[in-house]
Amino acid sequence: MMKRALSLLLCLVLVCSLISGCAASKTAGRTHAWNADAEVRLSDASLQSDFVCQDNDRVFYEIFVGSFSDSDGDGTGDLRGVISRMDYLNDGDPDSGKSLGVEGIWLTPVFSSPSYHKYDVTDYYTIDPAFGTEDDLRELCELCEARNVKLILDLPLNHTGAQNAWFTAFTAAHRSGSTDDPYYDFYSWCPSDSIPAGRTFRPIDGTNDSYECNFSGDMPELNFDSEAVRAETLAIAKYWLERGVDGFRFDAVKYVYLGDHGANAGFWQWYMDELRALDNDIYTVAEVWDTDGVTDQYYSALNCFDFTLSQAEGLIAKAAAGSGVDKLTGYVESYLARVRSLRGDAAIVPFISNHDMDRAAGFLPVTNGRMKMAANLYLLGPGSPFLYYGEELGVKGSRGSSNTDANRRLAMPWGDGDAVSDPPGADYPEENRLKTTAAEQIADPGSLYTYYKTLLMIRHANPEIARGEYRAVEGSGKLGGFVSEWEGSAVCVLHNASTNEQSFDLSSIGGHDFSVLAASIGQGDAVLDGSVLTLGPQTSAVLREG
Repeated sequence: MMKRALSLLLCLVLVCSLISGCAASKTAGRTHAWNADAEVRLSDASLQSDFVCQDNDRVFYEIFVGSFSDSDGDGTGDLRGVISRMDYLNDGDPDSGKSLGVEGIWLTPVFSSPSYHKYDVTDYYTIDPAFGTEDDLRELCELCEARNVKLILDLPLNHTGAQNAWFTAFTAAHRSGSTDDPYYDFYSWCPSDSIPAGRTFRPIDGTNDSYECNFSGDMPELNFDSEAVRAETLAIAKYWLERGVDGFRFDAVKYVYLGDHGANAGFWQWYMDELRALDNDIYTVAEVWDTDGVTDQYYSALNCFDFTLSQAEGLIAKAAAGSGVDKLTGYVESYLARVRSLRGDAAIVPFISNHDMDRAAGFLPVTNGRMKMAANLYLLGPGSPFLYYGEELGVKGSRGSSNTDANRRLAMPWGDGDAVSDPPGADYPEENRLKTTAAEQIADPGSLYTYYKTLLMIRHANPEIARGEYRAVEGSGKLGGFVSEWEGSAVCVLHNASTNEQSFDLSSIGGHDFSVLAASIGQGDAVLDGSVLTLGPQTSAVLREG
């Protein structure tokens, strides 16, 4: 009989002490370097690996830059703040146990913009002064490259800000009637008396024309029938690729031609073909906030976030709540088969929350184990998962009665004197907020942070989980899982999302002898007796062939 009790870290021995050296310190333009004595030491060689992740296998961490970490004391997060937190995110040693261990970083827009969120870009070729300088971004790119971390920028191309010089030139050309001006058709427009149904336009002052603005009057939409616009979007991407970024997250992908998915997909296929000609290793992911039937239309061009898995009604949250792991694994198997038929190297991109959604800890309570179970379900799974900054701590936030996204983008609670503050308009009640800090959780072997860190170590040590050929295993309702085979090696991952102990006979899985309990994590024990695996409540296990 093999028994690995888990008390959260299972095959890890946690050595913790009080965090030292985390007091606010602003010297040489840097601040709050994560200098913790707390560490996880590996006691099991099976959790150490020479495996180097590939792009479609990476765990990414979304950073809403203005709310993450402040390097200069002005209350706004910035690029030097991100630099100072790299040891928290990834210290360059996947076996050290001293960092969270993410393998990619997504920065929300950093370009010049009048708003706090920066999705209304004024100048795509400059870093917003509130966030720092181009040299800061270059330094962050170099630091990420040294630690094998991919850095991608959020690139909102569907629309610009109304203060963009392009839009100023566009409106001036319409007011003067200069139809041969190169900016006359730079944005989507039509005569004010023939606005198409289902789309939003606003008049151009002093003219009989109107410009398209489906998101906001302050976000005019570019005209992608214009060769000049297409050339400019390529020039922007090339500029930042040359400065060291590894790729992009594309915002509002399905709105380039509103309501015409065929035209949208055609544009993105052209764009990705051009980008891959510039950099064949580019990492990209698209926001197509819709059903799978719509998302599929874009997959021949690039990977897309899987919104079917996200939020309170998504399959991950439902499975974590006990609705049935089989529903999730069956869906993932069919999803992967479908998108890979559209593009051979396609990958699933799962997540549970982002900057446009209510925080996951609000609908997946940490106290009843659902948050940890949900983390098991998507981080011990295929593809390239994305977690939202603070998710690993259980940060809360929702639009609430004030109906503001600022409440979803609250300041990261470092607990070490970082001056980063909530974005303008945030009023999330203090009594509803997370009561602990990153500093406290990193020193706590029972914290959610430690749990997430352990999950990523298990994932990294078992690369078949992320990149192998996925096959769902028929379970018993609330217990289920999958087998994943890669380069002649296979693992079986099983999840018990129920609040009761569950057993599974591994001999029912044909073609494999899963006789080694490599790791387990959750709220209970994992016991392998012959071919029968018994999992405690809200617990997952990784098994390997003997």
